[in-house]
Amino acid sequence: METTRQNKISRLIEKELGDIFLKYAKTLGGVMLTVTKVNISPDLSIAHVNISIFPSEKQESVMEQIKKNDKNIRFELGNRVRHQLRIIPQLHFHIDDTLDYMQHIDELLKGATSKSTQEEGA
Repeated sequence: METTRQNKISRLIEKELGDIFLKYAKTLGGVMLTVTKVNISPDLSIAHVNISIFPSEKQESVMEQIKKNDKNIRFELGNRVRHQLRIIPQLHFHIDDTLDYMQHIDELLKGATSKSTQEEGA
């Protein structure tokens, strides 16, 4: 269970990283980055950041670039939140694939409904 302090800092980091990635995505060209969730450790030193990347075909290459530039991203985050936080947490980035999972479930459901309508018509 996260404390109120953890929740506040998670929301702050999520908002600021969203702004940072908005500028960063312009350099990538044709890629949309969204920070979906930030989980922060109880000692506030590590933040696990889930990122949704669209289109999903470019997820791996974009994630490699993000991991290469994680020090610059952390520095930019530090400049933005230096008055709110004493220690800027280390950032660990993860791909959030819930949209792909939802799309897969939707396709399975559409396939099941079309299959059942074909059986009813036969």
